[in-house]
Amino acid sequence: MTLPTAFRAVNLSNAFLGDVIQICTVTRDHRKAVDGMVKLGFGPWAIRTFDRSNLTHTTYRGRPAQFSMKICLANSRNMNWEVIEPIEGPSIYTEFLEAHGEGVQHLAFNCNGLAYSERLRYFTDRGYEIIQSGVYMERVRFHYFATEADTRVVFEVFDIPTDFVFPAAEAWVPGPLPGQQLLARASRGVSL
Repeated sequence: MTLPTAFRAVNLSNAFLGDVIQICTVTRDHRKAVDGMVKLGFGPWAIRTFDRSNLTHTTYRGRPAQFSMKICLANSRNMNWEVIEPIEGPSIYTEFLEAHGEGVQHLAFNCNGLAYSERLRYFTDRGYEIIQSGVYMERVRFHYFATEADTRVVFEVFDIPTDFVFPAAEAWVPGPLPGQQLLARASRGVSL
C-alpha cells in the first residue's frame, strides 16, 4: 500500500472525510442513555421512532431489510449527538450490542461538502462496503460503511436536504426550547 502524502499537520493527500458532525451511541435503553447525557449538559433531546412507516429503501449487509429503532438527537455547539436503541429487525445496531455491548458505534462525516454520490464512491473505491442504508421520510439518505476493522468504529454519511423539516418529536427530554426551529441544515449536520 502506498502511503498518502502529508500536506500539513492536519491534511493528507487522500483526505475526503472532512469534519466529524455526529457521534452516536447504541444502547438497550434510550431513556437511560439520554438521561445520562442530560446530566452532563447535553440536550434537549428529540426522540422519534424510525420504522416501516417512515423508512424506505433499507438495506442490511447488501440485502433488502426491515429494521426499526428509537432515534434520539441533540445538538451542542459543533456536534450532533445521537442515541439509538434498536427495536426490531437485523441491523448494525443489534450486531454492535451483541459484539460489544453499549457504547459509541458510529461517527458521521460531512465529507467537505462533496456531492452525496461522490461520498459513497470515495468509501467504496477504498474497499469499504455499505453495510446498512436507508431513506427517512423519502428525503434523508443515510449509508454506513464497513470501516470498523480498520478504524474500530463504523463511519456514516447522510444527506439532509436544506429544506427538510423533521416531523414533530414523540418526546423531548427534558423539553424543547421555546420557539425552536426544526429546519434541518445539511451543511452543519442535523437539526432537530
